[in-house]
Amino acid sequence: MEAPQVPGVYVFHGSNQNYPLYIGKSINIRSRLLSHLRNPKETRLLKQTCNISHIPTAGDISALLLEAQMIKEQQPLFNKRLRKTKDTCSIALTENGLTIQYMDKQETGSNVELFGLFKNQTTAKERLRDLADEYRLCLSILGFEPSTKGRACFRSAIKKCAGACCGNENLQQHDTRLSTALNQYKVATWPYDGAIALHESFGRLNEYHVLHNWRYHGSYKSERSVQKYKLSPQTLFDADMYRILAKPILSGEVKIIELEHPLPRADITDKNSLGRANKINI
Repeated sequence: MEAPQVPGVYVFHGSNQNYPLYIGKSINIRSRLLSHLRNPKETRLLKQTCNISHIPTAGDISALLLEAQMIKEQQPLFNKRLRKTKDTCSIALTENGLTIQYMDKQETGSNVELFGLFKNQTTAKERLRDLADEYRLCLSILGFEPSTKGRACFRSAIKKCAGACCGNENLQQHDTRLSTALNQYKVATWPYDGAIALHESFGRLNEYHVLHNWRYHGSYKSERSVQKYKLSPQTLFDADMYRILAKPILSGEVKIIELEHPLPRADITDKNSLGRANKINI
């Protein structure tokens, strides 16, 4: 097999080259492809595969970002993860209580505390009800059921609410348990004043990924070109990108370059979107 032992993304192609069968990533493309070919559970995929291509990247994060981007754009037949999630929402804690907020509608730089990343509003409400049962919270106090106006709610009668609705406990006790319940799902706030470039390198290959407020704004091949970056207002929050980026950025385990404000008009000539694929004979 001609695949190299480098980080990157690989694509299984069927007879219709415009619709990939499967997209994956690895820190060692050759090793990962060999494991696919030796796996009897993947017979159906391999029977439909006509050729395999690969795109080397500058590291594991670069591969993860490229894999997620390609899967969302191309929707391969055999990929079940990293699909588009346009309705991603969170539980938001505001001055008026809890609400469900769609991440696409979340304003950049907002200081509203967000908890959890859910595929839709129904899933978010189900998680909130589970937390309410576990921590004996009152859904009427939280604003997710009609107010009982000082009377015990139904859940209080079945011992699933500690009684903040009817005075059996004070609101401070209730809110303390609410904070404990939500904090395990807290979405991290963006830790920088502006945009950054996350730098990875492997051999002679360099990649600078421009990020702002957990949104991915493309990749560049050199530090000089990244200084001409542009932020697109159309770039939406993506839960998968957040999960890829949050740990390495917050832990400080990656090289970060804080960027100046972008130029109002920039002619970007080497911005990398999907990269160039190399074909592998099988």
